[in-house]
Amino acid sequence: MAVDLDAVDRRIIELLCADGRMSIRAVAERAHISRANAYARLDRLRSEGVIRGFTAVVDPEKSGTGLAAYVSVRIQQHSWERFRDYLRDIPEIDHAALVSGDVDLLLLVRVADAAALRTFVLERLHRIPEVHSTQTMFILDEPHLKGPG
Repeated sequence: MAVDLDAVDRRIIELLCADGRMSIRAVAERAHISRANAYARLDRLRSEGVIRGFTAVVDPEKSGTGLAAYVSVRIQQHSWERFRDYLRDIPEIDHAALVSGDVDLLLLVRVADAAALRTFVLERLHRIPEVHSTQTMFILDEPHLKGPG
């Protein structure tokens, strides 16, 4: 269920998405509200589950996972729950989505190089019994549209 958010709530969310380490004082100043109001709103946004946590934004190149690809996957019908359990144990998968259309899943994969991607797709992904087929699309550029960078 969606939570009612006003313009100030949305501004706080925008600020924290850009810099999750921003002090409450800075949030209050940039949102043009008092610190007490900023604290109260942030507590409400967290308690209502709008803000689920804070995370670090990692540079893939510097962390050794500079090659990214989308891998579309077709799986056996009615095997999503079982397949999802396999995905939790695969560190190369940055994001997974069950999608509509000609494929069942879209995986964002980050690896060191082409050899690691080949190993991931052919030796890890295709060994999962539920996988029927895959298609790999290399990511050529990832412009940062939101947040730092």
